Amino acid sequence: MPRAARDTTNSIIELRRYRLRPESRETLIELFDREFIESQEAQGMSVIGQFRDLDDPNSFVWLRGFSDMPSRAAALNSFYTGPVWAAHRDQANGTMINSDNVLLLRPASPDAGFGPLPVTRPASDTGDVQRGLMVATTCYLAPRTGDEFAGFFETVIKPHLERASAVVLAALVTEQSPNTFPRLPVREGETVFVWFCAFPSLAAYESHLAELAQSETWTTEAVSEMGRRTWRPNEVLRLTPTARSLLP
Repeated sequence: MPRAARDTTNSIIELRRYRLRPESRETLIELFDREFIESQEAQGMSVIGQFRDLDDPNSFVWLRGFSDMPSRAAALNSFYTGPVWAAHRDQANGTMINSDNVLLLRPASPDAGFGPLPVTRPASDTGDVQRGLMVATTCYLAPRTGDEFAGFFETVIKPHLERASAVVLAALVTEQSPNTFPRLPVREGETVFVWFCAFPSLAAYESHLAELAQSETWTTEAVSEMGRRTWRPNEVLRLTPTARSLLP
C-alpha cells in the first residue's frame, strides 16, 4: 500500500539541483525514491517533489520543505547523522559531481507556497507512468527587491500565465536567514524569485508559450517590465516527476 505523506506547512523550501556523473541519474532516482523519502520525512521534513530535467540528462532536481529554520537544522542533523544516510551515502555521493546548487526559499506571500500535498504517494515499487510537466522559472533580482517583485508577479505576470492555461503551483523568494546547517551549502548573497507552473504534458506547455507569444500585452508590457526588474535572463527548468514525486 502507498505510504502516507506528511501534511505540513512548508514555510522554508530548498530547490536542490545536482550535477551528476554521466548515465547515473536513474541510479540516483531509484535509490532516492526507495531510501530517502520516508527516512527524511520521519525526521520532520517534507520531500515535495523529485524530477528529471528534460534539458539536461545529468541533472536531478528536487524540492524539500521545512516548517521553519530551527526545525530545518534539527531535521537535517538527525537525518545526516542517522543510519539511513550512513548506509547509502557512498552510493548516492558516487553519482554526483556537485550538490551545492541549492536555493533556500520561502513563499512570496502567505498563500503563495505549495498547496496541500497529496495524502499518499505511490509505493516504492511503483514503475514510471506518464505524468505531467512542471516548469520552474527563476528570476534574478537586485538585493531587497524580492517583495516588490512578488507584487508585480501577482498583479501582472500570474494573470497572464493563468489565462494561457498554466496552473501556478507556487511563487517563492529567497530566504535571507543564515544557513542553519552549514554542512550543506546553499547559494548565499543572491536574491531570486521562482515560480512553478504545472502542465498536463509538454505539448500543453508549448501551446501555453504560443498563446503567450500572441498576447500583445504580455510581449510589450509584462516581459518588458520583467526585464527591467531583473539583471540577467530568467532561467527555465522543464521538469518531469519521478514515479514517487508528489508534484505535479
